[in-house]
Amino acid sequence: MASNKQGGSASRRAVSILLRAFVTLVMVATLNFVLFRVIPGDPAALLLGAARTSVTVEQIEAQSQRWGLDRPLVPDQLVQYVATTFQGDFGYSFKFRGRHVTDLILERLPATIVLVGLAQFIAIICGVMLGVYAGWRRGGAGDHIVTGASLALYSTPAFWLGMILVVIFSTALGWLPGYGAHSPGAITGSLDWLLDYLRHLALPVTVVALGLIGQYVVVARAAMSDVVTEDYMVTARAKGLAGGQMLMRHAFRNAMLPVVTLITLNLGYVVAGAITVEAVFAWPGIGGLTVEALNARDYPVLQGIFLLLGASIVVANLVADLAYGFLDPRVRQ
Repeated sequence: MASNKQGGSASRRAVSILLRAFVTLVMVATLNFVLFRVIPGDPAALLLGAARTSVTVEQIEAQSQRWGLDRPLVPDQLVQYVATTFQGDFGYSFKFRGRHVTDLILERLPATIVLVGLAQFIAIICGVMLGVYAGWRRGGAGDHIVTGASLALYSTPAFWLGMILVVIFSTALGWLPGYGAHSPGAITGSLDWLLDYLRHLALPVTVVALGLIGQYVVVARAAMSDVVTEDYMVTARAKGLAGGQMLMRHAFRNAMLPVVTLITLNLGYVVAGAITVEAVFAWPGIGGLTVEALNARDYPVLQGIFLLLGASIVVANLVADLAYGFLDPRVRQ
């Protein structure tokens, strides 16, 4: 009987979470439409490119009619946007002369996933381990060193750190390239291509990973510091359990709830990329595409990117909410 009640409670909780996620997506889509309509500048004039200083009013009006920019925002453009979005159609790019937005995003997405995904993997492993160590040994010399370094990394702007690494390792030492994803010129052989790609990937991955490591250390250290003072930890210590047993059986799992939240949210940002880092290293990912679209007032591309970002964050929150039930039985109840 009790198991049936718990199952029904878990089902209601899952349905509630899914419903909130759907409502949030609808709100994100609506705000997504409004946000990019208040950006200064006339996209119809920008569509005419470098010759826009000498264009006529008739040319601007023709561009507006071609792309539907002459119609009222509400309800015409809003209804069209919602209808096409729910069909999976993000429209066509202004800047890239009519290319489909979905094609542009899918073209840039792999580079971003490789960059941010690899940096996330490195940061999760290193950051959580260092944070747990600092929290378990709080007050010691190792705790002070790890916490101080992590706070410094966490507060350092990514673009500034990226430029410093470019100056040192690319310009001064010449060890690693600091621009693009591949060296100019033909590369013979798949192995040479892979090695060249990894060399270009090294610096941007390092910048993104260092910033994320700082976040994970700070959160994991704070969570572990709270857990070690709980009554059940005192009881376990009084029973004579070894430090390793206390850490793995009791402390680690209970300290993971805030860390899981941070991990899932950061994984949601994988598809968005690190805009400033991609701009510094000219990495051909979603972040670079965002900058190009912003400069060109390319509404469809911006809407597609930010809707994808919003959906990824909502899904990440959904995964975090569901994961809580497995990590802490009190959440299921």
